[in-house]
Amino acid sequence: QVELVESGGGSVEAGGSLVLSCAASGLDSSNHCMAWFRQVPGNQREGVAAIDSDGNPSYANSVMGRFTISKDNGKNELYLYMDKLKFEDTATYYCAASRRQWIQYPSSLWENEYNFWGQGTQVTVSS
Repeated sequence: QVELVESGGGSVEAGGSLVLSCAASGLDSSNHCMAWFRQVPGNQREGVAAIDSDGNPSYANSVMGRFTISKDNGKNELYLYMDKLKFEDTATYYCAASRRQWIQYPSSLWENEYNFWGQGTQVTVSS
């Protein structure tokens, strides 16, 4: 059974940084494309960043240059380093894993490409 557990959310002032982590079990992260999504109540879930089984990242334009996705296959963990945070980054952030190893951008940021989801972690940025 696949389980994804996010951690690292919290409150931060605009301009600050946070690191999100996602611990995966029941799958080998080296064989799956994984991603971070975010959602604000009332809005659709938005793809933020993805990383394929070869470690190739893709990013939404809104976070390009500010967020970095990475994974540690030895620990089976996924990370999202968030820098220069803005008020509009406030959302619940979700970790996701696909059954596929490689997904090309922009499909890599589409919700329906992912099969497994975490419960989410809240990020709140105060202006």
